[in-house]
Amino acid sequence: MKFDRPKIDLFGTDETFPPIEAKYVKFVIQSFTNDYQGKLAKAGGGKLTEFQVWSSDNRNVALASNGTLAEGAKSATAEDFPEAYGPQYCIDGQRGEAWFIGHPPELKITFAKSETIQRITFINARGDRDTDESKVRGATPTEYEVQVSLDGSTWKTVATNEGREPWTPAHGIEHARRSVTTSDEQSRLTALTHEIAKTQAKINAVPPLPQMWVGTRKQPTEPTTVHKGGDPMKPGDLVVPASLAVLDQVTKPYQLKPDADEGQRRLALAQWVTSNDNPLTARVLANRVWQHHFGTGIVDTPSDFGYLGSKPTHPELLDYLAAKLVANGWKLKALHREILLSRTYQQSAAYRESAANEDKSARLLWRFPPRRLSAEELRDTLLTVAGQMKLEPMGGQGFRLYRYLANNVSTYIPLDMHGPETYRRAVYHQNARASVVDVLNDFDLPDIAFAAPKRANTTTPLQALTLLNHSFTLDMAKSLTTRIQSTDPVTKAYQIAFQRDPTAKEHAAATQLISTHGPEAFCRALLNANELIYLE
Repeated sequence: MKFDRPKIDLFGTDETFPPIEAKYVKFVIQSFTNDYQGKLAKAGGGKLTEFQVWSSDNRNVALASNGTLAEGAKSATAEDFPEAYGPQYCIDGQRGEAWFIGHPPELKITFAKSETIQRITFINARGDRDTDESKVRGATPTEYEVQVSLDGSTWKTVATNEGREPWTPAHGIEHARRSVTTSDEQSRLTALTHEIAKTQAKINAVPPLPQMWVGTRKQPTEPTTVHKGGDPMKPGDLVVPASLAVLDQVTKPYQLKPDADEGQRRLALAQWVTSNDNPLTARVLANRVWQHHFGTGIVDTPSDFGYLGSKPTHPELLDYLAAKLVANGWKLKALHREILLSRTYQQSAAYRESAANEDKSARLLWRFPPRRLSAEELRDTLLTVAGQMKLEPMGGQGFRLYRYLANNVSTYIPLDMHGPETYRRAVYHQNARASVVDVLNDFDLPDIAFAAPKRANTTTPLQALTLLNHSFTLDMAKSLTTRIQSTDPVTKAYQIAFQRDPTAKEHAAATQLISTHGPEAFCRALLNANELIYLE
């Protein structure tokens, strides 16, 4: 079969027709370059960067700058940029952005006034012919109709792809098949298509089989050397698997043969780190446990026990805890019990001026050093006090306190409202490196892009504003209001929030607050009280 016109051109395909007056132009697409390519091919996904309509005096009257409008469905939506991928990019006169063609695949152009037109051009390329756009271009229309109208209701076809060379042999076969298919055969094909779709739906409903990643581990064949000046092309001394030489006077060193396999290397390192003769590991771990309970470790630089770190305030105590940890088989429960049952942990946080003059920050532990709850502890405390903490389900999929949008870039938008689906322990929160989460970030949640051996403890106006006005706090205040309904709501609220009864002065002030502003304002104040958010 011979064709008198070339196949479509991604860099610009023209359709010329006799001059005709029109107010509207419609580009109706029937197939794309990636259609009819076999079962594994992804149909659709068409794009257009420009659609031009030329007048009889050779003006592109489709430009938006002339007041022209473009309408058409798009196949993708960017929640962070709703205008993206729309048909307006077809008439902006630039090739940078494209229309992601949706369903139905039709582009409707409306001129500001009637124009006499005689040619259209559609383009699906962002650059010149020497630009490789194979990964960004998308499919191009191959079969189409160009229709015009004066009133927007009566349309006339003025051009089609008829006579053009097919994009591929498969396109030509499909085109020829349609031209010889009778109406009866077409009806049978339609019925078969529906039947195939139903069968495919049943197949898709079958649960997928379990999958696992399987690989082979190979020992590196080349030796590891020091790179002189960091240049891999300048190998220096051979590096063998061994312990740190700087610690050879502290703990028993080890060294393996250069050709020792990966398993031997990992096992030797693990045994060296956890050896009872290694004085560093047990002290670091005991110090971390102490920091968890007191807010500051015996060594307040928990990731640096070297010359650049701080000296322990109670070195004998640190030695004792490290020895207990090793003696108990490295079990942390016994170490926690040892600390929590101590008089040091159970002592009051009462202030004594004479002691404060000598040790303002209570590093010598003359009292229990008060500490503000961490960001996660604070959130969980509010949920628990309000009676909204959901302990079930345990484990499983986590929750997010932000909206994740993935289009051209990943975007993380903090939630304005924290619904009941988020009322779970903060340990189940799926955080992201680039996310900013209200409440948590305001109360010094560490940047999860970096290791945080010790949390910052700042006091800022934003913390007070967030805790007082955030929708999460307001929701928790409403829930607590419901929970304290009784003959003596003040006493019940103090018992829930502070595990104690209010004093006579506190009871009178709270009663006055409730009578003036209502119980919800009282509960809101309790959730902002230092007694709730500080551990003493």
